[in-house]
Amino acid sequence: MFDFIRKHTKITMGFLFLLIVPSFILFGIDGYTKSQDKSPVVARVDGQEILQTEWDRAHLREVDKLRASMPSLDAKLFDSPEARYATLERLVRDRVLLAAAGKSKLTISERRLEDIYAGDQVLKAFRLPDGKFDRAGFITQAGMTPEAYEASVISDLSSRQVLAGVVGSGFASNAAADTALNAYFEKRQIQIARFLTADYAAKLNPTDADLDAFYKANANLFQAPEQANIEYVLFDLETVKKGIKVAEADLKTYFDQNAQRLSAKEERRASHILITSPKSAPDADRQKAKAKAAELAALVKKSPDTFADVARKNSQDPGSAPAGGDLDFFSRDAMVKPFSDAAFAMKKGDISDVVESEFGYHIIKLTDVKVPKQPTYEEMKPELEADVKNQQAQKKFTETVEVFTNAVYEQADSLKPAADRLGLEIKTATGITRKPQPGVTGALANAKFLNAIFAPDAIEKKRNTEAVEVASKQLVSGRITQYTPARTRPLAEVKDIVRQRWLAQRGAEEARKDGIAKLAAWKANPATALLPETLSVSRDQPQKQPLQVIDAALRTDAAALPALTGIDLGAQGYAIVNVLKVLPREASLDAATKQERNQYTQLWTSAESLAYYNLLKDRFKAEIKVTKPERTKADQLPNAEATTTQ
Repeated sequence: MFDFIRKHTKITMGFLFLLIVPSFILFGIDGYTKSQDKSPVVARVDGQEILQTEWDRAHLREVDKLRASMPSLDAKLFDSPEARYATLERLVRDRVLLAAAGKSKLTISERRLEDIYAGDQVLKAFRLPDGKFDRAGFITQAGMTPEAYEASVISDLSSRQVLAGVVGSGFASNAAADTALNAYFEKRQIQIARFLTADYAAKLNPTDADLDAFYKANANLFQAPEQANIEYVLFDLETVKKGIKVAEADLKTYFDQNAQRLSAKEERRASHILITSPKSAPDADRQKAKAKAAELAALVKKSPDTFADVARKNSQDPGSAPAGGDLDFFSRDAMVKPFSDAAFAMKKGDISDVVESEFGYHIIKLTDVKVPKQPTYEEMKPELEADVKNQQAQKKFTETVEVFTNAVYEQADSLKPAADRLGLEIKTATGITRKPQPGVTGALANAKFLNAIFAPDAIEKKRNTEAVEVASKQLVSGRITQYTPARTRPLAEVKDIVRQRWLAQRGAEEARKDGIAKLAAWKANPATALLPETLSVSRDQPQKQPLQVIDAALRTDAAALPALTGIDLGAQGYAIVNVLKVLPREASLDAATKQERNQYTQLWTSAESLAYYNLLKDRFKAEIKVTKPERTKADQLPNAEATTTQ
């Protein structure tokens, strides 16, 4: 066939032209791009799809925030199926609330946005000395444009308004709260007889035949999981940084352009007299407050030395008035804009005219100016170099991601071409399993990467995995060098573990059997019951008793006491509980009781909010198309050997 194409190139090109061009006319180039880039749909809200790529990006953002705030947190928790699914649920929730906000036409006013921006520490960090916004620096650090950031702020605030009515009107009467709290804090006097698995297991002596039969019936408990030895390459921002050398000329240019921004900011010290008058106050009240401020301004300008005394007697700022209005040193962005503009335009010793802000009317006296020493180029060189290198690395990483992605895909039988091209180290790891090994961190603890490693194509053909994003600006690709399938470990290898498992199972069975027999006998003849001393338990004071025991004791009909009941404790054995009487909660009106009522009201409000959100989910047809991961159920037998399946 290839010979035909080579010999009849013109005919082939003409055929392809007739085949492809009409498709472009019908669908456009965008259609091809979208069809290739289309990732699986994982959820749908109000007819709008949420794609796998959006889910992945949202999860990475959450992981980055968690890692930044809690560096010591176990990295494996980030990549668990439960954690990823929780991210998807939050993503769906955000979309539902945003759809509800749009439907109800809930918007944010320009004034509200201005107030938010005035106190936004994220934005303040990118304000240059001349007042202009450092757009390039913001995009580099925040990973989004200022417009995208503003859109996220608006959507977040609009969404909050959807639930604000429910949250703000949450209410629970004292009678309702006390009914629920009494049930929670109610105590019961009980006696407990325990039939422990360990006690019965100690009396058992299994034969080889018993162990062989148990081994054959539970072969899945004694499997060694599939394992792989792999090699992998990691492409991340730190790797890119190592290959960057910053030219001296670039550093000097950067210093000339950014010296003021990078150096310490000027600070000023001022005192003020405040006559409060919020902008929501009636005009007459505001005019009265302004006139009062003007009168005080004239007074202190005539006698500047009396400023502190006038402030103590007249200022309505409770924080500074006792100190004569002193506000100590502050930077330009620490105060509201009208106040800062006035203070930073004054000379030391000056007293301002009346300055209006959102808090009311101020008279300002500038008492000191602290101008920081301008650092030299040599002093700032290490910081400049790190800053420039980071910016260049960010840019180069973005440009090179596609190179890495294509390299591991196009030459799928080896990682060496990609490593050589980008100067990466080929790392190795042995005994890798589908689930991360204890203590493992980084790429080898990432569920998405491990799934790619153990994909059928990677196992059978030992091909490179696709480039998998395991963290922000961190991609990895790996390939299997040796694969060992899952196998059942021979009895001789796991005989001790089999014995412990057999004893645990039979011990629990014997404990349960004896407990049930004792319960029947004691119910028939209560006088024969051998029970220990009494103790008082409640849900908040379980006295170290198992949850099943507390639950059974509190569920027993109070009208039928005393009453005996049996509880199967699973792997721990069996228990008989004799519920003697109810010990009602002591009613009081102390601070603790009031706090409990407040907490109940908060819980009630949360339940109402959840109910309203579930209603919105139905209204906007929210649907998650990914199966919710099941929590791993604890084995019914005691965990005699933590590494049974390793």
